[in-house]
Amino acid sequence: MTHVGSCFCGAVALEITGTPEAMGYCHCRSCRSWSGGPVNAFTLWKPAAVRVTWGAEHVATFKKTELSHRQYCAKCGGHLMTNHPPLGMIDVYAATIPTLAFTPGVHVNYAETVLRMRDGLPKQKDFPAEFGGSGQAVAE
Repeated sequence: MTHVGSCFCGAVALEITGTPEAMGYCHCRSCRSWSGGPVNAFTLWKPAAVRVTWGAEHVATFKKTELSHRQYCAKCGGHLMTNHPPLGMIDVYAATIPTLAFTPGVHVNYAETVLRMRDGLPKQKDFPAEFGGSGQAVAE
């Protein structure tokens, strides 16, 4: 399946193909600060599945750490995606892909949460072990 998304003003368009490798919620301070919300809904994709189809000249990147290269539209400031080179994945924010049925499977960095979510999904203290975290689960 192919999905399309864009920034807030529409100057940058994305095409995302296939199915995400994972979907869930991140509760880390960085994602909360970047998104302006108490939690960030993520969809992880292999890099080959994500393509800027319009407005690449407007894509800007902010790197606070080497783990997260956050990309946004330089015209409107609308958030697009975060490239995670050490993970080999790109997080396209769930809200950026309106045609994707968001079905979260996990909460990551739940030890940092400011919004408890009692939804029955697994809660990871940090990241799953396969993504370099402790893999430690925490109580809902």
